[in-house]
Amino acid sequence: MIPTERHQKILALVAERGVISISELTERLGVSHMTIRRDVQKLEEQGALLSVSGGVRSTDRLAAEPTHLAKTSMYSEEKTAIGRCAARYIPRNSCIYLDAGTTTLALARELLERDDLLVVTNDFAIAGLLMESSRCRLIHIGGTVCRENCSTVGESAARSLRQLAIDIAFISASCWGPRGLFTPDEEKVPVKQAASDVSSKRVLLSDSSKYNKIATHLALPLTQFDMLITDAGLSKSGREVLEDERWALVIAE
Repeated sequence: MIPTERHQKILALVAERGVISISELTERLGVSHMTIRRDVQKLEEQGALLSVSGGVRSTDRLAAEPTHLAKTSMYSEEKTAIGRCAARYIPRNSCIYLDAGTTTLALARELLERDDLLVVTNDFAIAGLLMESSRCRLIHIGGTVCRENCSTVGESAARSLRQLAIDIAFISASCWGPRGLFTPDEEKVPVKQAASDVSSKRVLLSDSSKYNKIATHLALPLTQFDMLITDAGLSKSGREVLEDERWALVIAE
């Protein structure tokens, strides 16, 4: 059986079952464990399926991101817990980047009493909150305005970021998994990449509802992060996969 035929059969089995183990795939297709692993890796790179502990599953694809207004009421308790947890990892006199998003906005709310921080952001809601209610120094990077996301995006925003040196970047995600951060909006990619490039430390902030989902554009591989902070809703299989890697996985309770 040639690889294309195996791929079609794997996708058909995953579509039928939703989740299927690597062992069952090897048995059903009559090939080695290593061959199936290579096939799965190829299909995952194409966004056709997702790896889980011991097997594969069908993808949950994000076609479009909810607006900033819609996201403010989604998983608010989890975002508050993540923001409170993340604030504990910010040393005094740091320069930090807060990526656009409602989870990073939750972190910004935890920083209102800090008078020692320089905060860089592309998010208008974060900039407005800190400008009106905090004692932080503040840089908004500018760029092309994305009204739906209440932020700036694109190469112009990325160029502004690349002129800076940042201690910790707190980066948000539309969806994410073991492979990395994904977004349906191509204009967000250069901003996230620039923030990663100019920061000494990179921290992912994202609630567990976005885990093991994909979108069209891979913004950053997970291997670029030093820490992942999510909530207690992360599945047992997700914890097993993520705890085996080089970054620190932190569960905000």
